[in-house]
Amino acid sequence: MAEDDKKKLGQKLGQKLGRKDYEKSLEPMQEELVGMARWAASTGARIVVLFEGRDTAGKGGAIKAVGGQLNPRQCRTVALTAPSEREQGQWYFQRYVEHLPTRGEIVLFDRSWYNRAGVEKVMGFATGSEVKRFLEQVPVFERMLVDDGILLFKYWLSCDQEKQEERLQERLEDPLKRWKLSPIDVAAREKYEDYTKAREAMLKATHKKHAPWTIVDFNDQRIGRLTLVRDLLDRLPDTKVEPQTIKMPKLNHAPYNEKFGVLEPIEPYETD
Repeated sequence: MAEDDKKKLGQKLGQKLGRKDYEKSLEPMQEELVGMARWAASTGARIVVLFEGRDTAGKGGAIKAVGGQLNPRQCRTVALTAPSEREQGQWYFQRYVEHLPTRGEIVLFDRSWYNRAGVEKVMGFATGSEVKRFLEQVPVFERMLVDDGILLFKYWLSCDQEKQEERLQERLEDPLKRWKLSPIDVAAREKYEDYTKAREAMLKATHKKHAPWTIVDFNDQRIGRLTLVRDLLDRLPDTKVEPQTIKMPKLNHAPYNEKFGVLEPIEPYETD
């Protein structure tokens, strides 16, 4: 992160960052992200970003901050549901492999293969031997990805339990966010420390030079997003690819209005 950016972010720590200040700080970074995507398309780079962390930490908002302004045909989010009966019989990594990027693509994993070391371990969905085997295999799996040329970034989003409780309560009370709250989320409230132990075991086994983890404080989600995006940009190759020059000549006639024959538009929504 550039020193000026660090200073600006540092001034915001300890106080809630307002939306206008957040958007003002994010906008130039999103312009850089668009440039990064142009570079990836030009060079055929394959980029994978994993978003892991506490329930309510803010993975969805962070993913939107990274990919919200990018071409959805180039940058896609992968958020897999619980494995089907058939998938449960596969090699554990198999269902994730099919979602890896091809040349010029960016894939953002909203949770990833690390489910096995987190929720599956803590909530008893995986056996001790399955978790042990996963922790032994994942550095090898990720070495294969990196050696094949994939640019892999792993982020773990942290938040204190007090902040987590506030956000869970908000989800419970807000009908637009209720879908984010599941029985597993409620049960996991009593396992905050268990998740901490699982995370530390995961980091010990999988924080490798070829595929390191980066932990980002998301107690303030806006500061967290800015921190994550800035870190991601700073770690990507700083290669500028100029946008394609497109000339927009003037129309040789006055602009047309829409004309309809078979169907008319429905009545507009009435506003106050």
